[in-house]
Amino acid sequence: MARVAVFGTGYVGCVTAACLSRDGHQVIGVDIDAAKVAAINDGRSPVAEPGLDELVARQVASGSLQATDDVARAVADTDLAMIAVGTPSTPDGGVSTEALETVIESIGQSLRSPDKQYSIVLRSTLLPGILEERLAPRLSRAAGRDLGSGLNLYNNPEFLRESSAIRDYNDPPFIIVGTRDGRDATDVLRLYDRIDAERISTDTRTAALVKYACNAFHAVKVSFANEIGALARTLGADGHEVMRLVATDRKLNVSPAYLKPGFAFGGSCLPKDLRALLRHAQQQAIQVQLLAGTLASNEEQLQRAVDLIRGLDCRRIGLVGLSFKAGTDDLRESPQVLLAETLLGKGHDVRIYDPGVSISRLRGRNLAFVDQRLPHLASLLVDAPEELCGHAELLVLATECGHPFDWRKNFSGPLIDLRRDLAVANPGA
Repeated sequence: MARVAVFGTGYVGCVTAACLSRDGHQVIGVDIDAAKVAAINDGRSPVAEPGLDELVARQVASGSLQATDDVARAVADTDLAMIAVGTPSTPDGGVSTEALETVIESIGQSLRSPDKQYSIVLRSTLLPGILEERLAPRLSRAAGRDLGSGLNLYNNPEFLRESSAIRDYNDPPFIIVGTRDGRDATDVLRLYDRIDAERISTDTRTAALVKYACNAFHAVKVSFANEIGALARTLGADGHEVMRLVATDRKLNVSPAYLKPGFAFGGSCLPKDLRALLRHAQQQAIQVQLLAGTLASNEEQLQRAVDLIRGLDCRRIGLVGLSFKAGTDDLRESPQVLLAETLLGKGHDVRIYDPGVSISRLRGRNLAFVDQRLPHLASLLVDAPEELCGHAELLVLATECGHPFDWRKNFSGPLIDLRRDLAVANPGA
């Protein structure tokens, strides 16, 4: 059993406090709102959430849940604090952390005794960097001691939806805890021993961004379905049936497929079919900004790759992979072809290795596309990985090319992996 203080007794905080006490922990809810404190101590939920009134009443009656506005008392009587105060938008769309900082400071001031071992767990939604650069220093100053041994700070984002929060608490997609400097997350994960879900320990920045990525993905799915519905209406199709059938594909559509950050998409299908939908939308005067933005976003990813490559100031570049994906010789709208064209146009000396591409085998539109973009492709292709390494000052990996050659081991210069380095903070590591 853990002794836990939950700061903030709104939707997230009250559900968390009630469920933790239900699962065997001794919990104190902490809030500056006297009405919320009184409601909990009277056995009532301060927020409207199905099943929460009954749960709060049972836990208060059992003595495992109470509430107070006394921060010092709550900290003194517990070993761990969970912070669930709101982080609303600022007027410019940023994250307001005023309440969060106030709570962190008040907890820190109650921890000035070096003998008090304590952990603070952030449930509030916060962008990466806020915990590390704003909250951690404030907590350390308020407590008068460094974070680390005896004073720990974690991020534990919640995935609760209003109107189904208790059900979501009991059956989460996973339980994720972000730790500083690779510290152990066992003490936080133990809070959820009675919850059957995958446990994940990662760094605090990744944990924070997972929450935003999930919500952004949910928003994208809603808008995508609505835009397909709008198109269906003008095309004589049933948008609900279309999306029902789309969702039955668990191999590509509702799956991890295509959800790994990497380079831009290309090929003979995706760009062409997106353009066809967008052209129809224009003819029908329908605004489908998510679909329109997808092509623009893809072009931005290509530009990010160009900027990353040119930022290393190397003239001779070796490109591994030219077709739009490994295992094919299809060069139509391949982002690697567009990348090579752009680099050549900016004066770089480019050589390309792709054993699946043979000039003699290119036909029809495939040949026409590469003739338009890279008319001297034959002079750019090399036959062996060693030849590419011998030419290049900088190596750019775009696809596997179906070849087991160890590029990192056999090339001593800088190397950019477009399948990874556009999505990590330390490219090339």
